[in-house]
Amino acid sequence: MVAIKLPDGSVLDMESGVNGFDIANKISANLAKAALAINVNGTLQDLSTPITTDATVTIITGKDKEGLHILRHTCSHVMAQAVKELWPDVQVTIGPAIENGFYYDFSRKEPFTTEDFAKIEAKMHEIVKRDEKLERIVMPRNEAIKFFKDLGENYKAEIIEDLPESETISLYRQGNFTDLCRGPHVPSTGKIGDAFKLMKVAGAYWRGDSTKEMLQRIYATAWASKKELDEYITMMEEAAKRDHRKLGREMDLFHFEPEYAPGAVFWHDKGYKIYRKLIEYMRNRQEHNGYIEISTPRVMDRVLWETSGHWEKYGAHNYSGQTEDKKWFCIKPMNCPGGLLVYKQGIKSYRDLPLRVAEFGKVNRYEASGSLMGLMRVREFTQDDAHIFCTPEQMEEECITTLKLIFNIYEDFGFDKVKIYLSTRPEKRIGSDEIWDLCEKSLAHALEKHGYEYEINEGEGAFYGPKLEFILKDAIGREWQCGTIQVDMNLPQRFDISYIGEDGEKHQPVMLHRALFGSIERFLGILIENHAGRLPLWLSPEQVVVAPVTSDFDAYAEEVAKKLNAAGLKAKTDLRNEKITYKIREHSVAKIPVIAVVGAKEQENKTVTIRRIGSDKQEVLSLNDLIAKLVEEAKMPHMEE
Repeated sequence: MVAIKLPDGSVLDMESGVNGFDIANKISANLAKAALAINVNGTLQDLSTPITTDATVTIITGKDKEGLHILRHTCSHVMAQAVKELWPDVQVTIGPAIENGFYYDFSRKEPFTTEDFAKIEAKMHEIVKRDEKLERIVMPRNEAIKFFKDLGENYKAEIIEDLPESETISLYRQGNFTDLCRGPHVPSTGKIGDAFKLMKVAGAYWRGDSTKEMLQRIYATAWASKKELDEYITMMEEAAKRDHRKLGREMDLFHFEPEYAPGAVFWHDKGYKIYRKLIEYMRNRQEHNGYIEISTPRVMDRVLWETSGHWEKYGAHNYSGQTEDKKWFCIKPMNCPGGLLVYKQGIKSYRDLPLRVAEFGKVNRYEASGSLMGLMRVREFTQDDAHIFCTPEQMEEECITTLKLIFNIYEDFGFDKVKIYLSTRPEKRIGSDEIWDLCEKSLAHALEKHGYEYEINEGEGAFYGPKLEFILKDAIGREWQCGTIQVDMNLPQRFDISYIGEDGEKHQPVMLHRALFGSIERFLGILIENHAGRLPLWLSPEQVVVAPVTSDFDAYAEEVAKKLNAAGLKAKTDLRNEKITYKIREHSVAKIPVIAVVGAKEQENKTVTIRRIGSDKQEVLSLNDLIAKLVEEAKMPHMEE
């Protein structure tokens, strides 16, 4: 007999060799029907895997994150099987589950097109209806190589050839299709259901190597229910409308030059106004929260990043070069070393701490061309960086003060759903385990003591210290990682910084790395998509356009605009000889928040008729009332704190 401990703490005594099917059936018929896999002592396994010792067991369903991942991975096998049945000469390569779905890379002479999707999906539905059992097969390495070569699947054979001689190879068979895979998988193809859809086709080099063959990658999405699939498709359609690259063109905010400056933003006047406004907002919040601001050089000696450890970890992503005097310089990828050098100027006392030092530092990091994505992933960006130097006793309070500021700032921009992740020590790191233990426990204690909920993000900390990551949820449900707080006791040691304590002796400060927006570029991209381009009035580069119905009222339109500008608003006139409906439509596309229309009645009564972006309703206001209303709306949050 074996003791099976369940998540609720109860224990089932069952025969040795029991599997997930048996356990699920013992609990309930509904659970057995929904079961996809099993977690045994922290390891995911197929439902059919026998259990021969006492174990802690969880039945995994499509409602679980792990279950959805397994369902998607199995769905990728089904897609590969469908393609092979439709085009037997195609070779299959790899097909992992990814966020929101999966992909599979194929080698085929003829290119796939989206017109092939209906045929592939129909064949996938057919395979699902067959309810073919997924069977795990184990083979010795050389036998597995021969097996795939005999099938003509040379890519699979190549993957196995790179594995050690002693490796035991795991395969999964469903019907007449067998794939190389570690698993686990759902028990049969019927468990996948019908909530999947092929999304797009793209090119991908074999094993990510540009010297190797270009394969064809088909991306797809899969969910546990049709309702979730429909919601995802609707969200993707909405996301396409909100794409900041599309809106950036329509609103004339920025552009990119992939040929001349890949991954770098060319800000246009309107976009740069928003960029500057974000910095002005953050500068104001920081000044009112006890920060000083510095600026450090963009090009510095490479030895700084060797000292910090950044070069060893990120050297391949740095822009560097050698000068005539044989010295190596680096365009800064991080602001930390510059901030440390500023701290080292002069003797610091415990009375000077905490010292909160902010910098809007422009940094450059090389990113692969294929990963660049508008403002969201660039090679040159501005961080709203700050480094807080404090005593160990002040560390917890500084973390909480910063955390409260972050939440307050996100609320100002309309983000009221924020998740916190505590990212712990990565495999490749600097510093002793004792220091890491202290920093991780301090962060966890600070969060728990002040009632903040968080999740552990295992192994995702910075190489010099653990960090808190802040995840925003936008208007259509997508999540974005933005701000971070990182606790660092390693770089202060490496740069030998200190303060004079109350005892008159030198002590090493704790260094908190902190970014609240993360980067100006990325945060602006998120804002544009969250608001679908309809930015709050205080942040809009153009706030009001005054449009006369005919040229007879141009003078009154100019008078209105002049008074709006005199009140500190950003207003312009549109005196073109175009129909008013055309003007309204054009300015709506440009996402100007307020369109003020003036005609005979408005001129006579000293009023304006306004239309807000995103609304068909009109409102008639006196000019004075309009100015008072918009001036109040256009105030930057916390400007007077």
